[in-house]
Amino acid sequence: MTQFAIEQKHISVYPCDEPDRPVIYLNTFEGEGGQVLRLLRDNGCPPFTLVSVSNLDWNHDMPPWEIPPVFKNAEPCTGGADDYLKIFIERIVPEAEKEIRGTVLWRGIAGYSLAGLFALYSLYQTDVFSRAASMSGSLWYPGITEYISSHTMKRIPDCLYFSLGSKEAKTRNPYMKTVQENTEKIEEYYRERGISTVFQLNPGNHYKDAEKRTAAGIHWLLDR
Repeated sequence: MTQFAIEQKHISVYPCDEPDRPVIYLNTFEGEGGQVLRLLRDNGCPPFTLVSVSNLDWNHDMPPWEIPPVFKNAEPCTGGADDYLKIFIERIVPEAEKEIRGTVLWRGIAGYSLAGLFALYSLYQTDVFSRAASMSGSLWYPGITEYISSHTMKRIPDCLYFSLGSKEAKTRNPYMKTVQENTEKIEEYYRERGISTVFQLNPGNHYKDAEKRTAAGIHWLLDR
């Protein structure tokens, strides 16, 4: 593993021993990339390089546009995704890929919660990624379904993975309760356009088995 920092972001690169393999980029809330990789290796996933990014300003770097707090005592989301994505593409990706052997077979992007929203949004801003996984993605986010239906991806992805906890929509919160309906609608939208997609409903709420769900989504991308 190699570690470095760019703009206060902490990047961990877990390079594959084999050349010319895929690279998956994972934005993390608490630096859980190593645990996700262990789960993947324990389950015999195909060889790949994992690049995990942590120490993010979560409510600024991940959301695509500004919204007020959506529940009591929450912080607002301040819509810094475009600024972070510029750092990500122009600085983090090139530096991380100095550590890999051979060439990159393909690049994927994955994330949980707001990072799952960011993974999907990034496909509309850059053509660097050809696969994406959004685990318990914050697709309740106001305006995201309208954005997807009115904008064009920079490239058509090979495949997209979506998952959600079975209890996530069971809330009185007017924003959060839309998450399953929106996720299913978005997955269907892509599937109808000929993109290989899957939607996985996992038992439990938003916080249950986050690393395990993240590993499952990445494994699915690697198996395509």
